[in-house]
Amino acid sequence: MKCQALAYATAILLTMHAPYASSITEIQFWHAMSGTAGEQVAELASRFNASQPGYRIVPVYKGGYEDAFAAGIAALRTRTAPHIIQVFDAGTATMLTTQRALKPLYRLMAEAGEKLDARAYIPAVSSSYADSRGRLLSLPFNSSTAVFFYNKDLFRKARIDPAVAPKTWRDVQVAAEKIRDSDAAPCAYTTDWQSWILVENLSAWHNEPLATRDNGFGGAGAKLNFNGELLIRHIGLMSSWIKSGLFTYAGRANEGEAKFASGECAMITASSAAYPAFAKSARFAFAVSRLPYYEEFRNAPYNTIVRGASLWVPAGKKKSEYKGIAKFFSFLTRPEIQADWDKQTGYLPNTLAAYALIRTQGYYERNPGADIAVEQVSRKLRAHSRGVRLVNFPRIRAVIDEELEAVWSQAKTPKEALDSAVARGNELLRRFERSGKG
Repeated sequence: MKCQALAYATAILLTMHAPYASSITEIQFWHAMSGTAGEQVAELASRFNASQPGYRIVPVYKGGYEDAFAAGIAALRTRTAPHIIQVFDAGTATMLTTQRALKPLYRLMAEAGEKLDARAYIPAVSSSYADSRGRLLSLPFNSSTAVFFYNKDLFRKARIDPAVAPKTWRDVQVAAEKIRDSDAAPCAYTTDWQSWILVENLSAWHNEPLATRDNGFGGAGAKLNFNGELLIRHIGLMSSWIKSGLFTYAGRANEGEAKFASGECAMITASSAAYPAFAKSARFAFAVSRLPYYEEFRNAPYNTIVRGASLWVPAGKKKSEYKGIAKFFSFLTRPEIQADWDKQTGYLPNTLAAYALIRTQGYYERNPGADIAVEQVSRKLRAHSRGVRLVNFPRIRAVIDEELEAVWSQAKTPKEALDSAVARGNELLRRFERSGKG
């Protein structure tokens, strides 16, 4: 947090210097980044502020994703919004219902005379925040996807070849059974973010629908329909692993990371952004590989989907303020800035130029597997592997979490839980469409 504190202190000192204060346009930036990512947000602001004399970015931490999202929505409704709002992926569709209160990114950049080319972005990233014509509505900021990590030392202890990563879920089961039977670790497998990884990403990875109307990208009226063959099979498999001691449920968020980093769990499906933390804290050799898949599903795997957040700009601000926002956004998309952000935080490089720069710098050679996430989101982008754009989605994720927990506790069968998640989720969709609120 030292960098963040330094950035704030610098901003205060500048405002006290009268000859400069009157000529500087201040840009308020509400964000949801804490820890290392929060320090890097403060560093980005400091670097931009030092690069030019006319604008000053002031980062303001508004809590985690959901708290920051709620604060942003409330501010838009009361016309007290800051200049920039970071909104997590699950809030994208809801933001689109408030379009009159927002200034689309493509229009902001064009009016300010700043370059913006959606084709410069990795397609899975840009499509998450683009309209039906491919125009970016918000600026992709922090992006990650779901990948598979395993402890190479524990693999050796269980007499598993650490050079060969499990490719399919059957391979993961074989490895988990060897780890359990050899007592190599008390926990064979765990996962983070179960709704995002075991439901959303697994569906995309096999190009199976999460909802009708192309997972909501086709507009209003979408209905959840993920209670089909793929997820009944997969949640059923996970349930059997719980019973046989192969899968340890750690929690709804990223609680599994601590179990993997400590060596308690041998394998984990987690966000690709966990890579730097594992590299820093793990006292063992580990590897990262692609998310496992089911070979029986035709043409699988396709591509995984992006999680993270983008930067939205409210309407009603001054022209000079919009000019400063656009310049800051251009700064953020510079390849060298993107490359630094990726290496420090573990997030994906959002642009193709940043990805190429990181590769030429030798980062992926020094950090084997760190490019797996980019490879996964750069595969076969299809209607059901593009992502999800549904209103009220934060609440729908919470419903899915509840129903999965009912399976893990043996209170419901996988089919009962998935049917209930779909029914409850569809009611949340219809309720929002009727009232415009969650």
